[in-house]
Amino acid sequence: MCIKGAVTIDDNVLKVYGYIVSSSYRTRAIKALEHEDKTPTQIAKDSNIRVNHISKVLKDLKECGVVECLNEQDRKNRIYKLTSVGDEIVNNLK
Repeated sequence: MCIKGAVTIDDNVLKVYGYIVSSSYRTRAIKALEHEDKTPTQIAKDSNIRVNHISKVLKDLKECGVVECLNEQDRKNRIYKLTSVGDEIVNNLK
């Protein structure tokens, strides 16, 4: 299947893509992670999403394999990054 005519993605990624674009919060959060790894506070600031909503958004994105936490054991200042699926999706959002 194709999105935007040029890039082919598999059916599983396409389902995740649909899930992401159905929420402006999820879409803005992954766009905020496009160029660098960030903390939830940085993601909230860059995506214009309230900090109290970011943890739910990140949990959803993590469960569908779009983001991963690099330092899960830390209670504060966790760092999130896009997975390969997340990279593929954010490239198709343009």
